[in-house]
Amino acid sequence: MLPLCPMEAVKVRVQTQPGFARGLSDGFPKFVKSEGASGLYKGIVPLWGRQIPYTMMKFASFETIVEMLYKYAIPTPKDQCSKQLQLGVSFAGGYVAGVFCAIVSHPADNLVSFLNNAKGATVGDAVKSIGLLGLFTRGLPLRIVMIGTLTGAQWGIYDAFKVFVGLPTTGGGTSAATQLTKA
Repeated sequence: MLPLCPMEAVKVRVQTQPGFARGLSDGFPKFVKSEGASGLYKGIVPLWGRQIPYTMMKFASFETIVEMLYKYAIPTPKDQCSKQLQLGVSFAGGYVAGVFCAIVSHPADNLVSFLNNAKGATVGDAVKSIGLLGLFTRGLPLRIVMIGTLTGAQWGIYDAFKVFVGLPTTGGGTSAATQLTKA
């Protein structure tokens, strides 16, 4: 099995250069032939720079946002809200968390795309081509909509599964950790 970074490098090339390849099976050998095996890993630091903050923000912000929605936006206590409303709050909280995810990971996402699309390119080349401000802003509104929707759906599905198996949705009540510290 290939590590994720080489798959990301080939995926970006297939997406951004029409006719380069149909997919991973024919794109991988073409990529290695044109850039060498080390070319598959030139985007690894920006890839980590995208994925690590993205994931940290996704998990760090979701519950807090849901708690805040129940505290400030929903006039009814969570335990009196319908499951449909609770799942809507989960989606909304996930969407807002996704907006934060998109913002913190966007500069690195632009770097990953640039480095995997330009043969022999460096981070300096990306900054010269896109501009420092461009790394933070180029394509951000589209990324916000995409990542917000995706993250909202992920957290909505997560809480829907919790409801399906008889667990409560996220937020709005005393957490298990708080209950343990009070005991």
